[in-house]
Amino acid sequence: MQHNDEYHLVRGCLRGERQQQRALYERYKVPMFRLCLRFASDRAEAEDLLQEGFVKVFDDLHQYSFQGAFGGWVRRVMLNVALQHVRKQQRMFPVVDVDAYTNYLPSGDDIIAQLDAEALTKFIQQLPPGYRAVFNLYVVEGYPHKEIAGMLGIDVGTSKSQLSKAKTALRGMLERVMIT
Repeated sequence: MQHNDEYHLVRGCLRGERQQQRALYERYKVPMFRLCLRFASDRAEAEDLLQEGFVKVFDDLHQYSFQGAFGGWVRRVMLNVALQHVRKQQRMFPVVDVDAYTNYLPSGDDIIAQLDAEALTKFIQQLPPGYRAVFNLYVVEGYPHKEIAGMLGIDVGTSKSQLSKAKTALRGMLERVMIT
């Protein structure tokens, strides 16, 4: 989006212009839904996150300072909504240890690397919330473990461990699918 278009879009939304609000939603709904899908356990949960995220975007739009890309700002708001959701899930459903049923699997990432995005997303959605969050933040979003630990309120070692366990669990899921 060009800076001038971005400026008018945001200003129109701030004035409460429904057409501009709709345009903002239409412009960002697909990439933000993809982000939500990676943190949700299913499509319905991702749709809820998307809706909650856009409510937050519109509520906080006055905080956007026109510094940096607007799409990046929207993405950050959505990511924060998804992480808040993950933190709630972690309190309700503590991380489980999947080592008991995945120790026999190979340690390489070859299988995971060969998956397409849609298939990988479906497997990621089956991970426990903590594993799913760390995997997404590290592998997909590119955050270092120190930042992930701060975002999720966990130790750096826990972040590293959950990433390793997430990869192992994903390999286990893939192996079971390939065997059957």
